[in-house]
Amino acid sequence: MKIISFYLPQFHCIPENDAWWGKGFTEWVNMKKAKPLFEGHYQPRIPLDNNYYNLLDDKTIEWQSAIAEEYGIYGFCFYHYWFGGKLLLEKPIELYRNNSNCKTHYCICWANEDWTNQWTTEEPKVLIAETYGDKEEWKKHFEYFLPYFKDERYIRVDGKPVLVFLSPEKIKNLIPMLDYWDELAKKEGFDGITYMSQGTNFRLSGSQKAKERLDYFIDYQPQYAYSAMKQGKHALLRKLKRKISNASQKYFNIDPFVFLEKSGGNDGPAIYDYDDIWQRILNQTPESSKVIPGAFVDWDNTPRKERRGFVINGASPEKFEKYLRAQIDRAEDVYDKDMIFLFAWNEWAEGGYMEPDERFGYGYLEAVKKALH
Repeated sequence: MKIISFYLPQFHCIPENDAWWGKGFTEWVNMKKAKPLFEGHYQPRIPLDNNYYNLLDDKTIEWQSAIAEEYGIYGFCFYHYWFGGKLLLEKPIELYRNNSNCKTHYCICWANEDWTNQWTTEEPKVLIAETYGDKEEWKKHFEYFLPYFKDERYIRVDGKPVLVFLSPEKIKNLIPMLDYWDELAKKEGFDGITYMSQGTNFRLSGSQKAKERLDYFIDYQPQYAYSAMKQGKHALLRKLKRKISNASQKYFNIDPFVFLEKSGGNDGPAIYDYDDIWQRILNQTPESSKVIPGAFVDWDNTPRKERRGFVINGASPEKFEKYLRAQIDRAEDVYDKDMIFLFAWNEWAEGGYMEPDERFGYGYLEAVKKALH
């Protein structure tokens, strides 16, 4: 069973983040200012031995690869940012590719969305827009991918390099672009490219033709379970809204749908139960043979969004091991797959990280090792 962890490269300074968020910004800035927002809230979360690392340091990347390999993480899925040919946060994966001491497998997830300031406001503005261009840009983008695809550590399915999309539904000419990249890949000696979707919106609302064109859909957890839960909640709220009279809406001067759906805000973050979310994941049935199961360590995005965030409360290495073990069994028996995509390797400001911290040490990595064996 291959456990592939999503990897965030936002732990080194770049000029754009300095301009948008302040000089010296990295994800550690959010972590250091985090505060507990309710009784028992596990914040701030501190890396073991105050290891606030810099991903421009080769030794850090070697350490990440070494502990991933030691505890059974098969690969990293690096987020990749490309804005009409402009790269952001690309240095960590480039350092990784060029470092022969890093043995862990890896692949790329194109995080193809606009960068906004949504962390800090309910009305975000675009900081840098995502564009998709034409064949000329597609060729340039493919040429950037190619050295990674040719790396023997790069993850492949049926011999074809894996390329994940965060939000394929946002790409207007998705199918022509994928066809063109396949054509270019075949000229380089591959049988094509294995295309995967990460985001939940594509699964829920993407076009049927686009869904047919992609090879696999990742159950990106806990978002996929949370989205399914919200869909059920929306249906109930719509039913309730129909039953409330226009007079009542006018009297209270509030839209009951908006009022009942709103969570978090000034009163505090929305809080969900770890066991409940995991049980929802374990009760899911894949809608097709294209679905790859997912798993999550923990979730808490209040370091970014503060009281507007949401928390999945009650995580521990012991619980994670139990649920991951069950999901490994389901990957084989229900999904008929040999891989699980895990949230996450180092999403510290969203609470999903395998790296050791002051409270649990190497507990979550040990949980992976136990679950696998």
